[in-house]
Amino acid sequence: MAYRKLGRETRIRRSILAGLTKDVIMHESIVTTEARAKEVRKFVDKMITYGKNGTLVSRRIALAFLHNDKDVVNKIFNELAPKYKDRNGGYTRIIKLAERRGDDALEVRLELV
Repeated sequence: MAYRKLGRETRIRRSILAGLTKDVIMHESIVTTEARAKEVRKFVDKMITYGKNGTLVSRRIALAFLHNDKDVVNKIFNELAPKYKDRNGGYTRIIKLAERRGDDALEVRLELV
């Protein structure tokens, strides 16, 4: 599977992606660059799919990826999974905004559908 390196080492990149995933789940919307949003979208969809599965193994996998943040995992399993029970994927949308003033990077809003 091809992925974006985002100009970071592996451990830092994984930490950034986990943090952004937690933010999307807790706030249901974030503003970030297009490359990061496209990469985070995969993980958000995967976490919601784990929540729909609802098993103990799925909960532990989600906890491991999200740095043992129980509040985020509870929101996935108790609120988001029932909300998306009839939807087969595509839980997020990317809305393009303007270029960032400092470095001209395209900013987008990543939000839950």
